[in-house]
Amino acid sequence: MLRPVTVPFVRIRWRIFSFLFGFGFVAYVQQKSITVAADRIMPDLHLSQLQIGLLEQAFVVGYALFQLPGGIFGQRVGARRAFTIIGLLAFAAMAATAMAPEVFSGEGIFLALVGAQLLLGVAQGAIFPVSAGVFGAWFPPHRWAFVQGLQTMGLQLGAAVTPPAVAALMLGLGWQQALFWISAPVLILIGCWAWYARNTPAEHPAMSTPELVEIGDHRASVVDSTISFARLLRVLQWRSVYVIALSYLCMNYVFYLLSNWVFLYLVQERHFSVLESGWLATGPPLAAALGAGLGGVITNAALPRFGTRWGYRIVPLVALPLAGLLLLAAVRAGNAYLAVAMLAACYLVVELTEASYWGTAMTIGGSDTMAVSGFMNTGGNLGGIVGIPIVAYLSGHHEWNAAFFVGIGFAVVSGLSWLLIDADRSVG
Repeated sequence: MLRPVTVPFVRIRWRIFSFLFGFGFVAYVQQKSITVAADRIMPDLHLSQLQIGLLEQAFVVGYALFQLPGGIFGQRVGARRAFTIIGLLAFAAMAATAMAPEVFSGEGIFLALVGAQLLLGVAQGAIFPVSAGVFGAWFPPHRWAFVQGLQTMGLQLGAAVTPPAVAALMLGLGWQQALFWISAPVLILIGCWAWYARNTPAEHPAMSTPELVEIGDHRASVVDSTISFARLLRVLQWRSVYVIALSYLCMNYVFYLLSNWVFLYLVQERHFSVLESGWLATGPPLAAALGAGLGGVITNAALPRFGTRWGYRIVPLVALPLAGLLLLAAVRAGNAYLAVAMLAACYLVVELTEASYWGTAMTIGGSDTMAVSGFMNTGGNLGGIVGIPIVAYLSGHHEWNAAFFVGIGFAVVSGLSWLLIDADRSVG
């Protein structure tokens, strides 16, 4: 088949990237909406803070359990079909969360909310493993860290938009309408993706020969749809694969602490109003978005200078212990606004490492990138499964500082574990 000779101003691969950026953005809006709405849900439905923690736990359990199956699912059916299916399921889960009080009563409402959050977690579990596989097919290896950093920036922008948007919608429409309408635009994104996207560059009718040359022929990273159980077991026994999952687990305790609990921390411990907390809570995720983008740029620059192994190691080895110090500064700050600034700086530093984690998973995963990324993110979300009940219990007993001290220990362990991760050796 002859390809167009001219290369469009916006390359096809960057158009595909924009969809993945959008899916990540919307995913974090959906994830974080429930934590912002919690301040109104608790008195309205007579739920305790521990029950809100259980709702978040239900999401994280579904999200963690479906990371590896979601990656395998993506390898089997292809990214185009996978994103369409999981996007529709996630929207259905958000609609069910909003409608639960209209359909159920008493304890049934809480159980329905748990089921909806579990479904949301299952639906979103495949997003980032499948995204990693798409990046591996559509971008040359030297750009993987950069695009992973940019996508993570999109996630944090979604998280930054959510508190003020949901808070404003709640004040005008109530929390149920807020949760529904904040998620509705994803239907347009899903429809456009299903129409335009393809699994590989060679399949896209608008792809030109010059752009195919720019992407390069890196067959080792092309997604293998024939993954077997035996090969999966061999992949999971690779040292760097299970160590990076452990490291990501530790890092994500800090991540979930900052992403899920800052809004309530500002209301309960620092005594800001709901609306003011909604705006102040945008600070940490905006800083995280900046950190994710910077992390992609820094890691992308470090790789040719220091090689694959140390190019990916340098940022997390420095950033994660520094994040622990910033958590300590936040809890010790006497001024509430200084505490917000320290939390924002900590979130920025933590997110510097995302490009290293995901770029390394892609490099060592090769044609099984979706499975390796899914396993790594399973570990990452076990950090949430471990962390959410700890933070819910401690915060419910007004021991916010203790929750932050636990995060300091996790941050240090996460950073030091990078000494055992070797991106020079792939599972292939």
